[in-house]
Order: sequence, then C-alpha cells, then structure tokens
Amino acid sequence: MKQTLITLFLGCTLPLCLFAQQPLTLNQKDSGYRGIWYSNQPSNDKYVYKYSGGLATYPANHYPFSIYVGEVDKTFFCYGGTDPSGNTLLHMISYFDHKTKTLPKPTIVLDKQTDNAHDNPVMNIDAEGYIWIFSTAHGTDSPSYIHRSKKPYDIAEFEQIFASKIVDDATVQMDNFSYLQTWYQPENGFINLFTHYERNVIPHQPSKPRRTIGFMTSPDGIRYSEWKDLAKIAEGHYQTSAQHQNTLGTSFNFHPVKELENGLNYRTNLYYIQTDDFGKNWKSADGKLLDIPLTEIQNPALVKDYASEGLLVYINDLTYDADGNPVILYVTSKGFEAGPEKGPRTWHTARFTGSGWDILPVTQSDNNYDMGSLYIDETGTWRIVGPTSTGPQPYNTGGEMVLWESHNNGQSWEARAMTANSKRNHSYARRPVHVHDDFYAFWADGHGRKKSKSRLYFSDKNGNVYQLPTKMSADFAKPKQIELRKK
Repeated sequence: MKQTLITLFLGCTLPLCLFAQQPLTLNQKDSGYRGIWYSNQPSNDKYVYKYSGGLATYPANHYPFSIYVGEVDKTFFCYGGTDPSGNTLLHMISYFDHKTKTLPKPTIVLDKQTDNAHDNPVMNIDAEGYIWIFSTAHGTDSPSYIHRSKKPYDIAEFEQIFASKIVDDATVQMDNFSYLQTWYQPENGFINLFTHYERNVIPHQPSKPRRTIGFMTSPDGIRYSEWKDLAKIAEGHYQTSAQHQNTLGTSFNFHPVKELENGLNYRTNLYYIQTDDFGKNWKSADGKLLDIPLTEIQNPALVKDYASEGLLVYINDLTYDADGNPVILYVTSKGFEAGPEKGPRTWHTARFTGSGWDILPVTQSDNNYDMGSLYIDETGTWRIVGPTSTGPQPYNTGGEMVLWESHNNGQSWEARAMTANSKRNHSYARRPVHVHDDFYAFWADGHGRKKSKSRLYFSDKNGNVYQLPTKMSADFAKPKQIELRKK
C-alpha cells in the first residue's frame, strides 16, 4: 500500500515523523443498509464452515456497535456493510432518531479493502459529542484506522486520526490493533481493550501467534499510553468487556497450546478481572489485587475450570446488576466443529454474588457462535436477546431470535419468539451502550451455508423486530416492522 510521510504535532509533544497509510476515507452516502457476509474455516461437510453468515455486528469481542445519546435522542450505530456485490467491507455509520422514528441514509466512512468481518468497526462518543470510529484489523497483515466526526453528533463527514502510542518511552504511530472494545470516562478519557499478536512465544512453534489481551488509555483519543498486557496464558485469549460507572471489567477464556492446530479451537475456562482506577490496578471480582499480566492457567481470576470438564467456552456478553456485580453470558460445548455431535451448546450465566459465582444454565442452541446479549434493568429484570431457536440452516451460526426474561437472577426464564420461519439465520444481537427501549438489540441475518445477502435489524424492549431499509430514494426512511411469519 502506498505510504505518505507526514509530520504530526500532538499537543505539547515533540513532532512525530510517522508513516501513515494512504487514507481510505470516503464520507459517501449509501443508498441503503446491507451487511457483510463472512465465513471461517471450511469444514468439508454439509455444514460447510465452522461458522458463517451475516456478520455485520460480529464478533463478540468488538464493542460497542451502538450508543444511545439522550441529548439528541438518537441511537448512533456502526456496522460492517458492503457494496451491492458483497465483495468488500465498508465501515458504515448511521443513527435511529427516536423522535421521528426514522433513519437517514448511512454514511460510508471507509472501504476496509477486505471481506473479513474480523475487521468490523466499533464506535465511541466523547464528552463533546464527537463520534469516533475504530476500524480494527485481524492480526498484523492489515492496518487499523481511527476516524472522528468533524461535528458533534453528526455522521456526514469524518476525518482520519493518526494516533500514537508509547513504546520503550518513545512515541510511535499506532496503526494496528485487533478485537477492540472502546470505553469512555469523561473525567479520564478513553480506555480501550484489545488483542495484539505475538510470535516466538509459544514453545516449539515460533511462527504461531499468541493472542495476547491488553489495554491502553488516552486522554484525547489521539495520544495513547504504552500497551499493557492483561493475560498471556498458553496461546492467548478472547475477551469481552463491560463498564459500570467507573468500574471496567473483562471476562475471557484461554487457548491451550496445540501442536499443528489452532489453540483457539479449544478455548476453555472462564476468567474475570476488573479495574476501578482507569487501569492502574486490576482485581478479581472479590477484590484481590492481581499481578498483571496473568500467565498461569490456575489463578485468582478463574471463575470456573471448564478444561477439567472437557468443555469449550464461548463468551457472549458481560454486564452488571444494580449492585455493580458482574454477570457473564456464555456458551459451552464439546467441540469447535458445527453439527450435533459436539453438542449440546448450553447457554449459562455466571453472577458474582459478593462472595462467589452463581452459575446457572439458561437454554441450549445448536451452534457455538449463536451470540446474544444480556440486559439487567433498574428493576432487576434480566433479559437475553439471542438466536436460541433453530433457524432455516440448522447447526449453522445463528437461528431465530428469542427474547428471554428472568425475574429471579437467572434461576428461571420465560421465552418469547421474535422471528420465525425466516429465510436466513439471524445472529450476533448486540446491546447498545445506554440502551433505549426502542432500539434494544441490533443484528444481521445471512445464509448459514453459502454466501448471501445480509439484512440488518433492530428490536425494541418488547421483542418487536424492525428491518432497516435496503434501498432508499429519500434521505430518511422508517424501518419496517417484521411480523412473525407463519408456515
């Protein structure tokens, strides 16, 4: 890729001579809402892939995709879109206006020049109302980007931000990060959790990357601290985080070391850590100060040892109850392959009670990547929106969306169908930050076994589903409510 030499002045720091990629910023209005279709690891059986489908809001380790802002009464959202051919990943931004119940034409911020949904964007909004788009990479083979809106609460135009980080006391360009989760605290700034890939660290497999999880902080979204690792056990981790007031927590699994195989296919165990001082110190849920990074499989952050039970762990979501106790939503299974042989795929909640973890089953579904979100409101009601019912492509990623509700901390649940008799599987229902009842979950659909079109949807708190318009002639349009289809 062509590179341009630029000089940046960041506040009162010394000038930085940085090499920046040729900007791909587009700032173009699109004619409608289209999601990216993506597949991973062919399986050479009737299920075709380990996972696949409409993955505009994938993966669970990216967050957030949407944020409600009361000052303007809008839910802003980003997603992995695509051109009409479906062959390139476009980073899209739009909003739902809660007053008019309409959506504008989405803005194409950039063309990521890949069809890999691991490169999907995430977003944040700072105290002044500027919208930030973080365009992730998947490993080190492609660059990452950061963009910021030119005006507060405005999606018309974005400018590329050339961020820096500290490495060995020197300020260098930051143009690569994976699996980003971005959080904002008005008095402190940004604290972003992410993954970076390290080689020459796995015994006897120098070329295999370890997925090391860490975090970085920034007062302004431009100048970032040094990267600080949180855990680097075996072949690494996938983490999913959440924020409650000024407490930021992250839940993660670990990938065992495997010869000639990816340890990520054997992800297991459940861990949790948190910080209440902007990353200066990290603790277990019961307040034990931890020595970061964690390097041993058995450590004080361990919530449950699933490795000893031979079960894999796929983390869906993390949230907090009214008392600030973490609650983790996750799926366990017997293997990474699609199909009934490695089932059941059991959904669980793990709630910290103040003295220990209360782990309870919720339901079962048919694929490891059936991802949903967990909600706990001010009344103590728990809700889950997720694809727990079998869809038109059984045992492939996603299915039919279901709204689950519990009034006793997950001990029992009631379910309500949100979609039925669909043509394509629905999956990756995502919870907005500061969620509004009218834009409660956000997701996409897609065929589970072959490349297809992908539509985008959102639901309200009651489980009513709305499809975003695929073609728009006017500048604004109302989403279409989807009725439950009967056979």
